[in-house]
Order: sequence, then C-alpha cells, then structure tokens
Amino acid sequence: MKLIKKLASKTIKVLYQVCLIATLIVACHNIEIYTSNTTNDNTCVQNYDSNIDYFPNKIKITHATGLAVEYHKHYKIVTVKNPWQDAKTGFQYILVQCGTPIPKEFNQAQVITIPINSIVALSTTHLPHLAKLGVVDKLVGISNSKQVNTPEVVEKIKAGIVEVGNNTNLDVEKLLELNPDLITTYGTGNSQTDSYTKLSEVGLKVAINAEYMEDTPLGRSEWIKFIALFFNQEKQAEEIFKEITNKYEQIAQKAKFVKNRPTVFVGFNFKGTWYMPGGKSYVATYLADAGGNYLWKDNRSSGSLPLSFEVVLERAANADYWLNFSQSWQSVKDLVAEDNRYTYFKAVKTGNLYNNNARVNESGGNDYWEGGISNPDIVLSDLIKILHPEVLPNHQLFYYRKIIPSSTALYLPFLGETRENFDLAYVK
Repeated sequence: MKLIKKLASKTIKVLYQVCLIATLIVACHNIEIYTSNTTNDNTCVQNYDSNIDYFPNKIKITHATGLAVEYHKHYKIVTVKNPWQDAKTGFQYILVQCGTPIPKEFNQAQVITIPINSIVALSTTHLPHLAKLGVVDKLVGISNSKQVNTPEVVEKIKAGIVEVGNNTNLDVEKLLELNPDLITTYGTGNSQTDSYTKLSEVGLKVAINAEYMEDTPLGRSEWIKFIALFFNQEKQAEEIFKEITNKYEQIAQKAKFVKNRPTVFVGFNFKGTWYMPGGKSYVATYLADAGGNYLWKDNRSSGSLPLSFEVVLERAANADYWLNFSQSWQSVKDLVAEDNRYTYFKAVKTGNLYNNNARVNESGGNDYWEGGISNPDIVLSDLIKILHPEVLPNHQLFYYRKIIPSSTALYLPFLGETRENFDLAYVK
C-alpha cells in the first residue's frame, strides 16, 4: 500500500511538472507571436500582417494649416501644403514602417523608412523639437554649431557633431558620408539657394519643414508633430503640444479683457525697406493676444509688407511701443547712430523700446528664433509683461529686453542679421 502511494505521488509530481513546462512553452509561444507581428516605436516589424494597424497612436493637426497626415495601416502620407511663399506645389512624404512592404504607387524618392535612427537638421528652429521629443541622440549633423542655443544640442556639440554648412553653402560630400536617414531643411522658392533639390538629386532623403509659413504662434509650434512623425513619436508630440496650447490659451485669456490696448509697431528700416508683418501674420496674432493694438492689424496679408520709412513714420510716429528691431542695437545711441530719423518716433522719446534679443549666444545665435518657436507661451508672457505688466506681475522677461537708454550699454555679441533669420523672419 505504501509503495502504491509513493508511485502515485511521484506520478502526480511528474504530471504537474509536464503541465507547468507545457504552460510556459505555450505562453512563450504566444508572446513570440504577438511581438513578431507588431512593433513599438523603435523596432522593425518581424512578420508583417496586413490586418494590423502599426500606428495605434495618431496625431491630429489642430492649428498648423500647412501640414497634413493621412494614416494607413503600415504607412503614413505626410503633406507639406505650403512650403514657401507663393508656392505652386506642395510636397508629400511616404513614411513606411520598417519591416513592412513599400507601397508601389508612390515615387521611391518620396519614401522614407521609419522610425528614423539618424537626422541632420539644417535649421536651428528644428532643434528644440528634437530636444522636447527626447531624440537629440539621433542628431548627427547640423548647419552651424555657433548659432545653436538649445541646451541638449549644445551638449551634443561638445561631444562632437558634424557641421555640414547652411542652406546656400552645403557640404554635400559630408552629408553623403553621414548618409542620415533624414535631412530636415526649409525652402524659400529660390532654386539657386534652396538645398532640397540638390540633396534629393544625390539620393539623400530630405523633408521640408515649413513651420515659418504658419500664421499663428501655435501653428508654428505644432510642427513638432511633423518631426515626431518620422520617429513614431505621435503620443509624445500630442502630449507636449497639448501642454503648450493649454499654457498659451490660459495666458492669452488673462489679457483678453484689458481696458487699454497700447499701440504697437515692429521691425526696422532694412537696407531701405521696412518689412512690416501683415495683419494676419503670427506677429500680429502675438500682439493681439497680448492685449496690444497693432497698427497694421487691419491689413489682410499674412506675409510682410515692404514699406518706406516715410509710410511707417506717418502711421507709427505716436505709437506707444516699438518692438522687434535690429539685433545689433544695444542702446538708443546705436539706434540713432544708424538713422537719426528714428528719433521722430514717440516710442524712442519715451523709452518704450523692447527687442527680442535677450538670449543671444556669444556667436550671435538668437534663441528667440530657435527656442521661441517651440515655446510660444513664454513669448506671449513676455509681450504681456511689456504691454500690461500688471497682468503678469511675477513674470520675468525671457526672450525680450528693454533697450538701454544711456550709452553705457551692456555688451551683447552680434554677428549681423543672419541670412537664415532674415529669410524666416522678414520674408514671411
């Protein structure tokens, strides 16, 4: 009897072990089947299944008018509608999930395999987006390291990064050696200076980022989603932009019902022409949201208006504030030295002069044109602080500073108005 009990006990143990092993095998097999047909943000598909949606996280464009995305199960069609002023055509990019078939109906030059693992950014405005998305480690090349202000990229530069030149003077051989998965650039419509065509012709994957064509601050900031599409970082981009939007709208609400709206004009006389932003431009939107009365608000243009000094003086002579002028002006003395007619403006006499050059690095790189694009809530806070200091009593100016009235100006490094800043700020 004891022998029978021992045999029965051993049999039960053996059966239990067999069942346990079988369960583990089935479980492991199921896990393998699941992971082999799907993908996370940074891996390739191992066994393609046409029934699976490989992009469960999708973005929705809410403010940017020049960007669109259409999702298919294993690829995305990204459309840049308005790449530059008066553009006759847009651009499409087919972003295909790694490990899945490439759609045959598209030009192969348009096809980019995602998620990308290396990127070259030819504009500093693209860098803050990379930092916010946490993908600066994928950055292998930039245009000019001296112009960079984004802290994460500055650290990357210290560790070593390739400089490939600017839009008009690119080192194509360096780019071919790097052979990045993607190059982001911008266009102006000038075939002699734009880099898009020459880079595409040598077989490099290039995408035009047209954020500077947007008419609103939030529209420009939303182009973080454009960058995110190439990294399959839709979820992160949606969360980041939602936070930016909420902050911006909450701050704008505080200035919405101010009783007094001071008159404002911007810009300066650049080589005989004063480029004044139109009434439908992002600058006009900023000033309206900040509780200002922009003197060209009734104009219907979203671009810049080329005006004469006399036309500007006629309308803005008695304006309360003058903002956004030459980066080189450190004091009223510098302003007057360039053109003594500037003294005719009331804003010069009262000292209501504020410039967006508070964060300029030692080589002249202005963070307003870099970090300011992705932080419109901070720019708006600065403008409200200038026009209505009582609305945001605790805010300290970040991108803006008041022009020093005396000749004892603090030193601000300056290399002149860069071509990139002129193209992106004054042309649009």
